[in-house]
Amino acid sequence: MLDGMIRDVIDAPLDRGGRWLAARGASADAVTLVGLVLGLASAMLVALGYSGALVAALVLASRLADGLDGAVARARGKSDFGGYLDIVCDFTFYGAIPLAFVLADPANNGAAGAFLLAAFYVNGATFLGYAILAEKRGMETRSRGEKSLYFTAGLLEGTETILFFLLIVLVPGLFVPAAWIFGALCLVTASARMALAVRTFR
Repeated sequence: MLDGMIRDVIDAPLDRGGRWLAARGASADAVTLVGLVLGLASAMLVALGYSGALVAALVLASRLADGLDGAVARARGKSDFGGYLDIVCDFTFYGAIPLAFVLADPANNGAAGAFLLAAFYVNGATFLGYAILAEKRGMETRSRGEKSLYFTAGLLEGTETILFFLLIVLVPGLFVPAAWIFGALCLVTASARMALAVRTFR
């Protein structure tokens, strides 16, 4: 929901940063993998019982790299594999944070974490399925920036997910209620995308 507004704010500085990195030899794939490593490091700290500013800083650094990889790709030339790697790393990171909370405290976080991961799975399926059929039909959109895949707007998008992750790593005691609420909203997003698919592809 917020991604469209955020793009207007962050695209220009990200493009400048991407050109700077590209001029110094950085590849988009390398930036993507750095973002994944930072994200997995934040998840590892959560699983070990850490929270607070350091974990939040790693989450933000990971997502900054996720924004910069596309800017580097635009500066150096995009590739289909780069887009593929980006989405795989994104989904890996999105799953790692809830899993880390479950590992940190299975008794208290297990049910909420399992529900959240299932909701992510369903939402991801509707997102990727829609993108595949949109590509098949030659559909294009830049409402969420220049992407390798067709991005459908939704109630919950990348910005909301990052804010949710920041909330739970800064205040881990909120994980259980926040996970149930966020997971339910993911299913609302998935249902809306399913309804859009019915109207578009039938």
